[in-house]
Amino acid sequence: MKILNVDVAVIGAGSAGMTAYHAAKIHSKRVLLIEGGAYGTTCARVGCMPSKLLIAAAEAAHAITDAPTFGVHGGTLRVDGRAVMARLRAERDRFIGFVLDGVEKIPAAERLSGSARFITAHRLQVGLDTEVVAERIVIATGSSPQVPAALTHLGARLMTSDDVFDWQDLPDSVAVIGSGAIGLELGQALHRLGVRVALFGRNDNLAQLADPAVRACAACCLGAELDLRLCTEIVSAQADGDAVLLRTRSADGSERNEHYRLVLAATGRSPNLNGLALENSGLALDARGIPHFDAHTMQCGSSAIFIAGDINGARAVLHEAVDQGRIAGDNAGRYPQVLPGLRRVALTIAFTEPQIASIGCTGDQLPVGYKAGEVSFRDQGRSRVMHRNCGLLRLYGEPGTQRFLGAEMIGPRAEHLAHLLAWACQSGMTVGQMLEMPFYHPTIEEGLRTALRDLQENLTEHVSEEAHCADCTPGM
Repeated sequence: MKILNVDVAVIGAGSAGMTAYHAAKIHSKRVLLIEGGAYGTTCARVGCMPSKLLIAAAEAAHAITDAPTFGVHGGTLRVDGRAVMARLRAERDRFIGFVLDGVEKIPAAERLSGSARFITAHRLQVGLDTEVVAERIVIATGSSPQVPAALTHLGARLMTSDDVFDWQDLPDSVAVIGSGAIGLELGQALHRLGVRVALFGRNDNLAQLADPAVRACAACCLGAELDLRLCTEIVSAQADGDAVLLRTRSADGSERNEHYRLVLAATGRSPNLNGLALENSGLALDARGIPHFDAHTMQCGSSAIFIAGDINGARAVLHEAVDQGRIAGDNAGRYPQVLPGLRRVALTIAFTEPQIASIGCTGDQLPVGYKAGEVSFRDQGRSRVMHRNCGLLRLYGEPGTQRFLGAEMIGPRAEHLAHLLAWACQSGMTVGQMLEMPFYHPTIEEGLRTALRDLQENLTEHVSEEAHCADCTPGM
């Protein structure tokens, strides 16, 4: 048995693990990066980047379909599925290449291939022939797609989001199971590329939206284009020749039997806990088997073990994984002097059309007595100009302080509004201070000003009609 003694062992070489490794190296010379699978982050291989490549192709196809609205008529739309997927894979592989370049810069002696499992709080078994003795450990093993047990028997007809981006061609039909961000993004993109798609959700949740009004608007906007079937149960699924026979039951009890070439399970991702043998670490675990940890230091209890990224089941998005990795690696490197790191305002975006975003405090996180303001994009000037006039923005504020707390929205170019709102929220701005910022005409941001004015009125409850229209612009 080969034994390696190190200061810090980082389990997992994804976005969180790579960041943790570099942060730990600032303090410790002996840092080891352990990876049990292929190098290349979830984002580059099967997440952010390949999904946006598919969405970009879908947007190009939709632009041709939507062109007659503007009096512009082209030829017959033709989607070359093989060409779409070839470009996606080629660009995806370029992104992976950038990640691999970073890995190659790490000395070979500080990289170890193999699956790690805890023997004790300071000892890891890696593969069959190596034991790592580490003073401190960072767990950053990421996540994997969930697959409902009722679908596992479908074999090659069952797909996950990890499988989609290796397709050689587009299928003729897909049943998408799951109405979270992954299911909505992939389902709409495939639909716009000519695939017959039905998207099933077991309840009325859409992309984890907490605000009932925004969720209802999202169902209306997306359902106008996509075969969206919420509050629908999958009764059974069985292989039938070269297809899958799917039996579903809607909320009113009616049932449907339909054939789809493939079933895409998009019901979320689960932390990669299997094989870690965390029961040997001495850590206190929650009901899911995830160690209890401090979200500001990423430290597990008072131990010398830290956790970062999707493995901890909180805020599973890339920028959060990087932040957590930096905090975990820094504290593992400097242990026992553990310090809180920068945690940013919550920000999530689903790249549907319209886009969906959540910022700051939402849902149950909002304090009792909060106030809301809103704007519909139905008649918002710039949105109508672009023929993207569907959506709703809801803002939340704190009475008394008038501090901006957070927002949820579905609307055109929400990714840009979401960043403005996240910056304002993290800066602790009040609604009044946000209204003092410049708003150009005609822009979608004018809709934000309308929502801010509505929120300000609800916070103060005595704004006059003259003050309400003090800076109104025709067509705003």
